[in-house]
Amino acid sequence: MTQQWCSALPTGVRLTVQITPNAKKSEVVGILDDALKIKLQAQPIDGKANEALIRFIADKLGLPRRAITITHGHANKHKLLEVTSPGLTAETVKQALFPATPTSCSRTPV
Repeated sequence: MTQQWCSALPTGVRLTVQITPNAKKSEVVGILDDALKIKLQAQPIDGKANEALIRFIADKLGLPRRAITITHGHANKHKLLEVTSPGLTAETVKQALFPATPTSCSRTPV
């Protein structure tokens, strides 16, 4: 399944993201206007939000931080990231960023 916010590259994938800095916690919010919206618990000062974004994506995908590069939007809330990892697909990224929610609170009829 190919997403507009995640496209395949010969060496990995390209992600289109929109960040919101100064959040209470870092988390994926969802998809907004063909971009992956992420809240970051970092200030947009001295590249701290960019560092937090790279660390967050690397942790979610289980990759080293050096595998992720911000190619556009260093000083903007809209950014393009290139994630270099052989065999990484859009489907793998989707599963890592949007894990299936377990249905632990299912009701049984009385």
